[in-house]
Amino acid sequence: MFSFAVAGWAMSAAAGVEVQSPNASSRSSTLTAAQLFAFADAARDSGDFTKAAIAYRALTSNPDVDLRNEARFRLAMMLADKQHRLRDAAIELRRILDEKPKAARVRLELARIQAALGHLGMAQRELRAAQASGGLPPDVVRLVRFYAAALHANKPWGGSLEVSLAPDSNINRATRSDTLGTVLGNFTLDENAKARSGLGLSLRGQTYVRAPLSGHLSLVVRASGQASLYRTPAFNDVLAGVQAGPELVSGKDRLSLTLGPTWRWFGSAPYSVSLGGSATLQHPLGARAQWRLEGGMAHTANLFNALQTGTTSSLITGYDRALSARLGGGAQLSISRTAARDPGFSDVTAGGSLFAFREIGGATLVLNGGYSRLEADARLLLYPRRRVDDRFTASASLSWRRLHWKGLSPLTRLRWERNRSTIELYDYRRISGEIGITSAF
Repeated sequence: MFSFAVAGWAMSAAAGVEVQSPNASSRSSTLTAAQLFAFADAARDSGDFTKAAIAYRALTSNPDVDLRNEARFRLAMMLADKQHRLRDAAIELRRILDEKPKAARVRLELARIQAALGHLGMAQRELRAAQASGGLPPDVVRLVRFYAAALHANKPWGGSLEVSLAPDSNINRATRSDTLGTVLGNFTLDENAKARSGLGLSLRGQTYVRAPLSGHLSLVVRASGQASLYRTPAFNDVLAGVQAGPELVSGKDRLSLTLGPTWRWFGSAPYSVSLGGSATLQHPLGARAQWRLEGGMAHTANLFNALQTGTTSSLITGYDRALSARLGGGAQLSISRTAARDPGFSDVTAGGSLFAFREIGGATLVLNGGYSRLEADARLLLYPRRRVDDRFTASASLSWRRLHWKGLSPLTRLRWERNRSTIELYDYRRISGEIGITSAF
C-alpha cells in the first residue's frame, strides 16, 4: 500500500482525536493517530464503511501533512475498491496531489480510477505526469507499465455534461461594419447581419456505449451535442451527432474508426446535414508523451445555400507531453480541404495551436492559442476579391476541482477571437466567456 508515513509518526501526532468507544455507548476515549488508523482499518475490514469513513475523515484534519494524506489515500482506496464510489475516490486523490504533486503512486491510482470511469485521456495524462515526477523506484515503474496496459480495459458506458452561462460580444460572428463592399457598390447591412452581443446558455454533452467484440476489439457508439441558446431564437445554434465504429487496441496503440451523421440547426430551422467518418490513431512516445493522428471526410448538404454543399476532408496531428507532475502541454497541426459546388465556397484551411495546463492548488488552468489561414479557390461573383482569412484565437479556462457537489464542479472560461478577412462580411472580433458547471458520469 502507498504510505506517506514518517518514522515515528504514531508517536508524534500533533493532537489526539476523541471518538466514542466501539464497546461502550457512554464512554469516550482520546485516541492517538495510530490508534485511530487501526480503528478505521478494522472498521473497513469488517465492512462498516460508514464508521471507517468517519474515522478517516477525522484524520484528514490532522495538522501533519503526511498523516492527513495517508488518511485520504486509505479513504480513497476504500471508496474505490470496497464501495465502487469512483468519483468520490478521485476527489480524495486530487486533494492529496494538491499538496503532494510528486506522489507518483497517488497519480497511478488516480489514473486507474479515471480509466475505470472511461476518461482515458485523463488517465493517460496522469500516467505521463507520474513519469515526469522523476526518480521513480523500480516497483513504481512496473506499476506505470501495468496501469498503461490496464487502460485497455474500458468502461462499458459513460459520458459528460456541461452547462454554463455564456456572455458573448459577437454571438453571430459578424462584422461591425455598416456596409458591405461588392462589385455593384456598397450595400447597407441589416442589423441582424452585423455583430450582436448577448448572454446565452451553453450546453455540451456526450455519452457512449462500448461493447467488446474480442480481446482487443470493441464496438463504440457515441452520441454528442452542443447548443448556444439566446433570448432571440434567430441566433440559436444547435449541433447533434451520432457516431459508431470499431476500436482496436494493438500493443500500446489505439485505432478508432467512426461513421455517422451530424445535424445542425441555426435559428429555428435546419441548417445542414452531414455524413462523415474518421480514423484516429493514438501512439505513446515514451512514458511522458503521446502522438495522435486523425483523418476524416464528411459530405455536408447545406439546406440554406445549395452552393455551399460539398465534401470536406481533413488531417490533424497532435503531440502531448507532461513536463512535470503539475505542468504539461502540447501542439497540434491541421489542414482541411472543402470542395463545394461553387468554387467561391471551396477552400483550403491550414493552421496550428499550442496549449499548456498547470495545476494550481485545487484548480487546473489551461491556456490555448491558435492560428489558421483560409484561402478560397475563387472569387464569389458578388465580391471584388477572393476570400482569404487569417484567424487568431486564445482562451483560458479554470476548473475548480476542490469545489464539488454530487459530482458537479464549477468552471470558468474566457475566449478571444479575431478573424481578418478580405471580405468585410467575414471580418470580425469576438470575446466570450463561460461560467458554469461540469460533470462526468
